[in-house]
Amino acid sequence: MAEETNANEESMAGNSPRRPARLNERILSTLSRRSVAAHPWHDLEIGPEAPQIVNCVIEITKGSKVKYELDKKTGLIKVDRILYSSVVYPHNYGFVPRTLCDDNDPLDVLVLMQEPVLPGCFLRIKAIGLMPMIDQGEADDKIIAVCADDPEYKYYNDIKELPPHRLAEIRRFFEDCILKTNQCPNKKNENKEVAVNDFLPKHVAFDAIQHSMIAKKTGGTEHRKTSLETEIAP
Repeated sequence: MAEETNANEESMAGNSPRRPARLNERILSTLSRRSVAAHPWHDLEIGPEAPQIVNCVIEITKGSKVKYELDKKTGLIKVDRILYSSVVYPHNYGFVPRTLCDDNDPLDVLVLMQEPVLPGCFLRIKAIGLMPMIDQGEADDKIIAVCADDPEYKYYNDIKELPPHRLAEIRRFFEDCILKTNQCPNKKNENKEVAVNDFLPKHVAFDAIQHSMIAKKTGGTEHRKTSLETEIAP
């Protein structure tokens, strides 16, 4: 009888659920697995409605004097510098993932919306225009966009709908910000040319986004007419 009881106990023990791993064992198991962090430039989807509506990763918060930028190697947002003059970014500023421009950087975007957004966050934007800019003799165009999910700004569809003062404010910021940076005594490229041309409509912005998407997929950039050349071409 005693032998039968022991056999039943062993049988019940064998059918009992497995003991959960201890906390330390679970931690060590997790650490032992190889993991790769997602890169916001290369891994974040651009969005199914591109080029009209795309995702944008915010680097710099509206109202900030700190110039943040993407660290291409790690995918983290790093502090590049403090703006040299007494100005702040008028709107949130970032880049479009899975795009590549002639300067080997992702496509820059200035995002108009009601609130500042923390660096490293991403949101949906709607391109409404493009600001052609020349910095150090190279094209450095900026997409002008609105947050596609902002109840106030999402109704803007083209840059011509913005108040003239808003456009003047944006232009003046980039003229002052870039020029002052280039004139900084610690910079080798002081007193170089900076030019901000007239704002261009949304279809030019769509073309720029589309081109940069293709360039990222193909791993390089072919020569693209500048936005201004495209707009005035016969």
